[in-house]
Amino acid sequence: MSFDLLKWYKKNTEGDIMYSFLGEVSEDVITAILDKIEMSLDERDTDLKTFKKIYHISVEALQNLFHHSDSPAKKNGQSPIESNVAFILKEEHENKEKNIEHQFIITTGNFINKSNTRMLKERIDQLNFLSKDEIKVLYKLILNNDTFSEKGGGGLGMIDLVKRSGNNLSYNFYNFDNNYIFFTLRIAI
Repeated sequence: MSFDLLKWYKKNTEGDIMYSFLGEVSEDVITAILDKIEMSLDERDTDLKTFKKIYHISVEALQNLFHHSDSPAKKNGQSPIESNVAFILKEEHENKEKNIEHQFIITTGNFINKSNTRMLKERIDQLNFLSKDEIKVLYKLILNNDTFSEKGGGGLGMIDLVKRSGNNLSYNFYNFDNNYIFFTLRIAI
């Protein structure tokens, strides 16, 4: 059974959703999403420190979606998946199970080639293992390295998400077909 993106999206857009998006991402779409997030945060009278944190993490998460998403090829003669990127900003109130009174959650999802799964998993697990001080040191080290990946980044995206959120990243890989998986990332703020 292959992954059903619409079912996943519907399940993950329950609750106090501040903003959600499912579709193709471009620079113009990113700008529009950020404008809507800003309006939603203003409407909720979000304090400035939290506002900046959510906004900055949203920028980074959207840039990651823009630069690191793959699009599944035609499947069984059907057209390619038209909506291959998801972005959800949710506000959670009192979760006794997790001992949390209030937090914001950003969840992103995108298709990636299965060949990238192991490296991505190892990278996130490594970041989740590091202390806050070690994250800061790694961030500065890479920032000063001037080495860039094939897609133009220096590898700072995930590090920045951990550094800014102050929390570990949660992730899942959902099997789509022989070549692609749907990768989801959850960032608690």
